[in-house]
Amino acid sequence: MKYYGLLGNQLSHSFSPTIHGNILKEIQIKGQYQLYQCEKEDLKKKLQELQSMGMDGLNVTMPHKVDIMEYLDEISQEAKKLNAINTISFKDGKTIGYNTDYYGFGMMLHREAVSIKNKKGLVLGTGGASKAVVQYLLDSGIGEIIIVSRDILSAKEKYKGFQIINYDEIQGLKGYDMIINTTPCGMFPHTNQSPVKKDQLSNFHTAIDLVYNPQETLFLKYAKEKGLKAINGLYMLVGQAIKSQEIWNAIEIDQETCNKIYEDILSLSSR
Repeated sequence: MKYYGLLGNQLSHSFSPTIHGNILKEIQIKGQYQLYQCEKEDLKKKLQELQSMGMDGLNVTMPHKVDIMEYLDEISQEAKKLNAINTISFKDGKTIGYNTDYYGFGMMLHREAVSIKNKKGLVLGTGGASKAVVQYLLDSGIGEIIIVSRDILSAKEKYKGFQIINYDEIQGLKGYDMIINTTPCGMFPHTNQSPVKKDQLSNFHTAIDLVYNPQETLFLKYAKEKGLKAINGLYMLVGQAIKSQEIWNAIEIDQETCNKIYEDILSLSSR
């Protein structure tokens, strides 16, 4: 039996146990995946506790993707570049941090046939997920990125050299291809919230929301009403989970299996 889990807070509605359960079934590995609630001040103690329990792998979600890095023995190259992790492997007595959000986001864009090269994108939020999204866009040859934040000074520290604007300035933008929400705004149970107003979406072609619960956030509902292509974060969630299992078990999972797992999870989450 192998033991995995998700570390974060406000985890009661997480799809991760179901997703990993499906992945483990498909790759024929006997394992358990559990949720571990933790506050920021208890991160170090909780990580040590889970390591002593014999964990095989751990995912990390908001708001701990950055803070937990100081307690790890090693950080992978992509996670160093992003300065955020979402996956931890326990190997030879060491804790090693990775970022599979980066890969999951790319898998989602590929599946949805979203073109990035030379496009112009707007990214809402500056947290750990935002860093993975921005880096993937840069690596894929995007033409221009603007970061949107409610705290301009803090955002400028995190994203030096990038153009930072506040939410009120979105209205005046012209010629932008995509708007990507990396904030938790609109996530269950706060489903009556959107990070932007409906009219602010008029000048975009594609809206991407990393939120996956509910499947159609108010942000995506507004986007559809404005005629945008609307994409939620469920495939990214499945993709990053698959990448985590590949790391933990030193395997590769083929595209057909990835799609089957996604379709199964989509069916379950629609009930």
